[in-house]
Amino acid sequence: MNNSSTKHIIWFVLFVLLQVLIFNNIKLFGYINPYIYIAFIFFYPLKKEKGTFLFLSFLLGLCIDFFSDTGGINAAATLFIAYIRLSVLSTILGKNDFDFLLFNIRSISFGKSFLYVLSLTFIHHLVFFTLDYFSLHEFGSIIYKTVVTTILTVFLIYIGIILFTKKR
Repeated sequence: MNNSSTKHIIWFVLFVLLQVLIFNNIKLFGYINPYIYIAFIFFYPLKKEKGTFLFLSFLLGLCIDFFSDTGGINAAATLFIAYIRLSVLSTILGKNDFDFLLFNIRSISFGKSFLYVLSLTFIHHLVFFTLDYFSLHEFGSIIYKTVVTTILTVFLIYIGIILFTKKR
């Protein structure tokens, strides 16, 4: 196992522990819960094998589901954003896959990185709350919880990006 794999395993375990032990216990206004564990998907290198990445993303969501008793909806939402990550990034940056080999979230402009994080977080939360409610009668609640939780999650992820990543 090389240094890169060890680093990803440590990040994986750290995100699971942070989400399960700290962030799952934050219930702002009684229902707003940040889902910072999805930051693992933002930081995972684009040049790694896609099958391994999708498996790790599914496993990450499954671990959160196991500890949160949410029945697989975290795994589904996490796997979905992992699958569309490259498409969203190429849409935002307007480049082809070869330009992504040295991608670092801090190396692109704030506006583009913010749009990238915001888009994937919103999509994750929309899938998550749609599966959680599983009813069109709750459409207003789904959208409201998606927007409010996305705002808190993006804010916390950006604090983490600023504090714990190097600018290249």
